[in-house]
Amino acid sequence: MGVLFVSIDNLKLINDTMGQSCGDQILKTVIERIKGCLRRSDTLARPGGAEFMILLPEIAQSDDAEVLVKRIFHSLDSPFRCEKHELFVNPNIGISIFPDDGDDPAVLIKNAYTAMQRARELEKGTHKFYSKTMNDKAFERMVMENSLRLALKRKEFILHFQPQVDLSTGLISGLESLVRWQRPETGLVYPNSFIRIMEKANLIAPLSEWILYEACRQNKAWQEAGFRPVRIAVNLSASLFFRQDMVEMVSRVLQETGLNPEYLELELTESIFMRNLENTVNTLKGLRDMGICISIDDFGTGYSSLSYLKYLPINRLKIVGSFVSSLSIDPADTVIAKVIIAMAHALNMRVIAEGIEKEEQLELMRSLQCDELQGNIISLPVPVEEVSKIMADEHYT
Repeated sequence: MGVLFVSIDNLKLINDTMGQSCGDQILKTVIERIKGCLRRSDTLARPGGAEFMILLPEIAQSDDAEVLVKRIFHSLDSPFRCEKHELFVNPNIGISIFPDDGDDPAVLIKNAYTAMQRARELEKGTHKFYSKTMNDKAFERMVMENSLRLALKRKEFILHFQPQVDLSTGLISGLESLVRWQRPETGLVYPNSFIRIMEKANLIAPLSEWILYEACRQNKAWQEAGFRPVRIAVNLSASLFFRQDMVEMVSRVLQETGLNPEYLELELTESIFMRNLENTVNTLKGLRDMGICISIDDFGTGYSSLSYLKYLPINRLKIVGSFVSSLSIDPADTVIAKVIIAMAHALNMRVIAEGIEKEEQLELMRSLQCDELQGNIISLPVPVEEVSKIMADEHYT
């Protein structure tokens, strides 16, 4: 027999942004679609939240469970309607098989859950069979999560900063804040090693709020030390952006640190804008009314229509580094970049290209009339004490 553990990862976000009634409506539809995939002998249970368990008796081999899993994914692939919106869900499924993965009900359920967690880590919308090595990985995740909770309490995180340069003047126009973990046991840890774990553990919002406060405080300190004022850019997580008190929280941070709003830039990914356009626009207008600069980070990562740009109070587009790196290889990408820059300028937005590492990339972006650039050709991300040296000799282009 097989045990499936199914998790709908983004249902909480739908509840938070669209309302509980919309979330309940989608939850009922999810249940109906899953039930439509099951045999009469199968059992569907909901232990709580957006999680389900399915018991599959009388399967001849593990592949039979995978056939059902693929049917479930297919059934959940089409959009869910709520009011005027079309929404999508992100299911992940873990599978354990009796007797190979345990001969006790609690063990089979635990192992199916462990497999689901592993699927969630690897990719949204996928499935995994349980393997014994997963318990070791689960233990490692638990240790890491506990360490990250302590790191927040012990203030073990620090910020590094990467300069952004205005191509027309050659002067630094801003600094992007990038978080690092100064872990006592191992030294400096980069975010790709811990950000996803913090997202899963609901720790990303408090970390994002700390980054915002610390970046504003540090920028004000540089200004008081006599450096020319520049923007400080902070990446906002979705969980922080969709907080009901988002605008008030940012206002409080600016008041406490004394930073003028015009020297704060908030970077948001395209995925945030696409979730709930009406609520997003209202929040962005509240931030813009304060005088804060708003930019779309990682523009060009493949989200839907560009038409939504005209509805958003955006100051800048930030072209994703992976796209920039392909410009000299694929002529079609150069044409697309030219169109993006022209479109942004027509909408009174400035464009910054990140990930610039080579002189030919710099010159290409200059020829395309890109406004600003950021990348290792200017400077690697550096700690606070190195920023003053960069600011003292800031002509780069």
